[in-house]
Amino acid sequence: MELNDLIKQPSGWLKQVGPNSEIVFSSRVRLARNLENVVFPDWADKKQMECALAMLKASVTQLNAIKNGGLFLDIQKMTNMDKQLLVERHLVSKEHIAQADNRAVAVSSDETLSIMLNEEDHLRIQMIEPGFDLDACWEKISRIDSEMEKKLSFAFSPKWGYLTACPTNTGTGMRASVMLHLPALVMTKQINKVIQAIIKLGLTVRGLFGEGTEAAGNFFQVSNQVSLGRSEEEIIDNIKRIIRQILDYEQNARKVLISQNRISLENQVWRAYGILKNARIISSSETIELLSNVCLGIEVGIIKGLTREIINELFILTQPAHLQKIEGKSLSARQRDIKRAQLIRSKIKK
Repeated sequence: MELNDLIKQPSGWLKQVGPNSEIVFSSRVRLARNLENVVFPDWADKKQMECALAMLKASVTQLNAIKNGGLFLDIQKMTNMDKQLLVERHLVSKEHIAQADNRAVAVSSDETLSIMLNEEDHLRIQMIEPGFDLDACWEKISRIDSEMEKKLSFAFSPKWGYLTACPTNTGTGMRASVMLHLPALVMTKQINKVIQAIIKLGLTVRGLFGEGTEAAGNFFQVSNQVSLGRSEEEIIDNIKRIIRQILDYEQNARKVLISQNRISLENQVWRAYGILKNARIISSSETIELLSNVCLGIEVGIIKGLTREIINELFILTQPAHLQKIEGKSLSARQRDIKRAQLIRSKIKK
C-alpha cells in the first residue's frame, strides 16, 4: 500500500457499521509505551532520538499487521500536505507532525491500527473500531502490545505500572475513547448538562480531532482521564457504563424531537441536504455541520436512499488535505471551497 492509496477509500473504521453506529462513530484504545533505560522523546537529543527510532522501527515493521500490506512512514520526509492527511484520517496527532525529526508512523492496510514512533512517548499504539466496540479494540491492541513486548523492554515500575512522559498516562498507559454523534442533545440544549455530568464521573470530553480541539458537527470524544490504579478492563467497563447512559439520553432526545418538533427537525435536515446537494462554494466547517444534520436525518428515517457510508466518506474526503490530494495540487482556500462543493454534489447524486 502507498500513501496515495489512503484517499481512494474511507478508513476501515468508517466504511463498516459497528454496534450502536447510529450514535457511536468509532471506539478507540491507545497505549503509551516507552523503552526501558532510554531517554523519553521530549528530553532526548538528536542522537538519542535516532537510536530510539531505529530500535522501534526494527520491531514495528515486523508486526504482521504492518508487514502484510501496511505502511511505514518517516514523518521528516513527508510533505506538509501528506502530514495533514494523516491527521485528518485520525492516524497521528497534530503534535506528532509538528516536530517531524526522527518521528515515524506505521499504519495497517485497513487503518484500524496506527503506531506513532517518538511522539510524546516512544510508542503510541492506537486501535480504532467502528461503532461502540471497546472490547474488540482492547482485545486486538492487547495482542499487538504482547507481540511488541517480546521484542522490546518497556519502562515499567512494579509500583506505578508503565512509565510515561505525562503522569496522567502512567499505570496502564491506556486511553480508551468513544466518538459520539449527539445532535439531538445539542438541539434540545441538554449537551452542557451531560458534559458536566461526564466530567464529574472522571471522564474527559474533547472535539472531533482529540485533545485541544472543540466539538464540531455535534461530535464529542469521551475518554478516561487517568490510567493509574485501575486495570485496563476496569477502565473500559467504566467508560462503557457511562457511554450507555449517554446513548439513552441521545435516543430519548431524538424521540422528543420527532414527537414534539418534527416539522422543525425535518426543515433543518432538508435544508442541510439541499445546501449540500446544490452549493457551489462551501467551507469545511459548514460542511461538517450540514453533514451532521443529514446524518441525523438518515438515522431517524427522514432521508431515505442516501447511505451512511456516503456521509462517512464525505466527512473525511472534504477535509483540506484530502481535497488537494484528490486534485493533485495545492489549492487556495477558495479553490478548496469550490472543489469541496463539487465533490459533495457528485457523491450525493450517485
